[in-house]
Amino acid sequence: MDPERALELVKHGVTLLLLDVPQYTLKFFFYIFFMMFSVGPAFKGIKMIPPGPHFVYYSSSSRDGKEFSPIIGFFVDVGPSEVIVRKWDPQEERLVKVSEEEEERYCLAVKNLEFDRHLGPYNLNHYVDWKRLSNFIMKSIIERLEPIGGEINVVYENGIFGNAPKTPMEKALDKQLKDSKFETSVDKSQRKGCYYTSVPRVIKRKGIQGQELTSMNLDKTQLLETLLEKDYGGSEDLLLGELQFAFIAFLMGQSLEAFLQWKSLVNLLFGCTEAVSIAFQLYPDCIMHMLKMDLFHNFPVKDRADGTGPSLLDDSWFSADSFLHHLCKDFFSLVQDASVVDGDLLSWTRKLKELLESSLGWEFQENSAVDGIYFEENDEYAPVVEMLDDEAQAV
Repeated sequence: MDPERALELVKHGVTLLLLDVPQYTLKFFFYIFFMMFSVGPAFKGIKMIPPGPHFVYYSSSSRDGKEFSPIIGFFVDVGPSEVIVRKWDPQEERLVKVSEEEEERYCLAVKNLEFDRHLGPYNLNHYVDWKRLSNFIMKSIIERLEPIGGEINVVYENGIFGNAPKTPMEKALDKQLKDSKFETSVDKSQRKGCYYTSVPRVIKRKGIQGQELTSMNLDKTQLLETLLEKDYGGSEDLLLGELQFAFIAFLMGQSLEAFLQWKSLVNLLFGCTEAVSIAFQLYPDCIMHMLKMDLFHNFPVKDRADGTGPSLLDDSWFSADSFLHHLCKDFFSLVQDASVVDGDLLSWTRKLKELLESSLGWEFQENSAVDGIYFEENDEYAPVVEMLDDEAQAV
């Protein structure tokens, strides 16, 4: 990059200034969209960050790298040339905000390039991927969903599974968190959860019983329509923004609460039998990019052998017993059983199946409805494939 272009990015980009971060008593790992910075003597933050929403997360460890603190993360939405200032609090062992007076002083110093040689550059090669993963997240969504204080931390989430039914992987993860040495030091009254939209697991309606109630619980179409109108003001973008917020908090911040919300929303979208093509228009690019770009290629499945951070997650999250495997299997059957299938939906479903098989090694039963997404041209039992014209797709 030529010097003039670099200077322009420094002046117009966002700067994250990190003060007094420990260097020798422990290892400190700082991330912004999978870009890791290990703190050294000269490190004081990141420069050239593109304006917009970002998720900042960090973790510290002992010098030998064998013990890690749980990840702490927070969302920000910043404009051009803005400076975010955080200072390390050794008592609380976390980054905290500074006073307004200090912030103004440090912001001026950053804009005068006094910290420039201490700031690591944001890797712009990753920005396109981040943009795809967060394109529905707006400042209003962050402000509506983030916890009091803004910090997302798994240690506040013990017992979050409650008495709800758990898959084997969720039971294992719940046990891991309960056995963690970090959990016992946190007062449960300090818990600061995100303000996610409540998605009912079971639909109950007065005056509706029997077959109609069963049908409503099997097909999530009516629930999706109700939530869109009641909780999102009819805005599909707000729902997708919350889906992305939860996924990022789960994927990068390792939040169990975020995982459960993401799981609920994915279940909702994949469970719309009556309006599968309508629901599909909400999420194809959004979910496909989540799965392709992050969940299966970059996620820290186990404690990292290279000593670059902690992980509460293990291989069970991606096993054939996971909720995602069962959900996708049912979804493939749903597409197979549909009398009319949108051509784009069929193509997307094929790609999703191939992604799951190649990335995770999942095998779906041969000669089952799952394999029905590959139809022969002369198959009289295959659903009708309806190719929407440009006008219909724009509706």
